[in-house]
Amino acid sequence: MFSNNSNFVQGVDTAFVLILGISIFFLILLTTIMIVFVIKYNKKRHSKAVQIKDSSTLEIVWTTIPLILVLVMFYFGWRGFLPMRQVPDDAMQVKAIGQMWKWTFVYPGNKQSDSLLLPINKAVKMNLFSKDVIHGFSIPDFRVKEDVVPGKNNYTWFIPGKFGNYDLYCSAYCGLSHSYMLALVRIVPEEEFNKWLASLPLKKADDNNEGFKILDKNGCFSCHSMDGRKIVGPSFKGLYGSTHEVITNGTTRKITVDDLYLETSVYDPDKDVVAGYPPGMMKSYKGLIKEKDMPKVIEYFKTLKAQ
Repeated sequence: MFSNNSNFVQGVDTAFVLILGISIFFLILLTTIMIVFVIKYNKKRHSKAVQIKDSSTLEIVWTTIPLILVLVMFYFGWRGFLPMRQVPDDAMQVKAIGQMWKWTFVYPGNKQSDSLLLPINKAVKMNLFSKDVIHGFSIPDFRVKEDVVPGKNNYTWFIPGKFGNYDLYCSAYCGLSHSYMLALVRIVPEEEFNKWLASLPLKKADDNNEGFKILDKNGCFSCHSMDGRKIVGPSFKGLYGSTHEVITNGTTRKITVDDLYLETSVYDPDKDVVAGYPPGMMKSYKGLIKEKDMPKVIEYFKTLKAQ
């Protein structure tokens, strides 16, 4: 009846099926009783209401039975939940970073990937971090879901039990492109995983770039992609030196992205709005990004080539 995609499937599914079964049973029971009472005690058959004396036995029964059922449901729920917080000492550590709107995974040795590839039958602890807002780390096939809260260290863990590809979702609404915040989870043999990990590049060198750090700190990558995708604002890929149509005071004109345009966009974003994007979506970063730091930001933009 239960699959074994992870070590938590059986515990979660047992609690779910139990609660669902009890709910369906009482739905049918109470609906049936209601229909019987409506028919049997309708006004035509009993035109004069009769007071019925209370029954202590009945009250004890309908209090005791629900109490026992709730305790049973609690027991199976707790039995399934408790192991989820007890991480084995030998679990592999992987850092999962959530940000609008993507997942990034950092493996031992400072290796980084946008997909989550794991060896089968090996315990893995996912250390969860958020760069911006609340996200939700959710792999339904593994029965795993945990909040990813900015400023709070959280974790989840599991043991993959079947080869294959699985979907990782963000289960907390986190903004405009929340539904696109997906990642692929691949479960492979341990040998294949070791080869893949060895070939994985280190964390992006951009992380050490001062301009990148300034943009990242201010959440700029939440609304501007690095791969050409159009999200809330234009992509940063190949932006510097490119030509765009902008709307200035209601008039459409063409501009070439240069130092002045970038500085104006940061401090007065509604002055020249790129055609196809609504005004008012970006706040001014005057005072947040200091003027002395703008040259670092501009130099970073120059490194983001179109190809």
